[in-house]
Amino acid sequence: MDIKLDRISHAYGETEVLRDISFNVPSGRIVCLIGPSGCGKSTLLRFIGGLERPTTGKILQVGEPPEGCLNPLTYIFQDFALLPWRSVRGNISLVLEDHGIRGRKADAIIGDVLARTRLSDFAGALPKQLSGGMKQRVAIARALAVNPAVMLMDEPLSALDSQTRELLMDDLVGLWTRQPFTAVYVTHNLQEAVRLGHRIIVLSRRPGRIRDIVEIDTPIAERRAGDKVCQRKHDLLWDLMREEARAADEELIDG
Repeated sequence: MDIKLDRISHAYGETEVLRDISFNVPSGRIVCLIGPSGCGKSTLLRFIGGLERPTTGKILQVGEPPEGCLNPLTYIFQDFALLPWRSVRGNISLVLEDHGIRGRKADAIIGDVLARTRLSDFAGALPKQLSGGMKQRVAIARALAVNPAVMLMDEPLSALDSQTRELLMDDLVGLWTRQPFTAVYVTHNLQEAVRLGHRIIVLSRRPGRIRDIVEIDTPIAERRAGDKVCQRKHDLLWDLMREEARAADEELIDG
């Protein structure tokens, strides 16, 4: 299932947040949204997820969700959103219980996503026993359990230290390589965008407009931090964002 945004604009009262945003999210690809603070990245994600409606424009779902899809659109947040009294297995089973899936069928799904996220040995652990990186892997496994058409990832690695972030990027690359998924990935981190994104939407400061759409053709499994292709793309993105980020920072300070 593809997602198509067609001329999205939005304002909160007199404050214009987004202006004339159009782009596609192709099935089986990761599309990253980057831009200065306050440019409307998370707002766009809420529109895609149906949590809010834009002032003008349309968001279309094109095609059918994958077979066995329980939630076409599924969020992954930066704060993990795990229930502290439920084990790893229990947090994953919760999304299946909402659909009446229990017993052997649930066990099979949970076993599969635990294996895919390398969490099988931690099925009985509580969130308080896990590191930040492990908690986010549980959140990813929970999202995968509903076999979503599109995962909406709102700065999922921003709360993690740099080493853990690198490990989680490796995990996401491995997951996508073994079984490609579709995602819209919001981030402030240009290295994450270059490492994970097939298409990178660069937004201006508020009101957010599309400054450029950068495609990266190198397979994500072959990308390495510091290699020539990744470094060129990183430098291009920073050239597009530098003055916008400075201006946005000064606007926030002035406000």
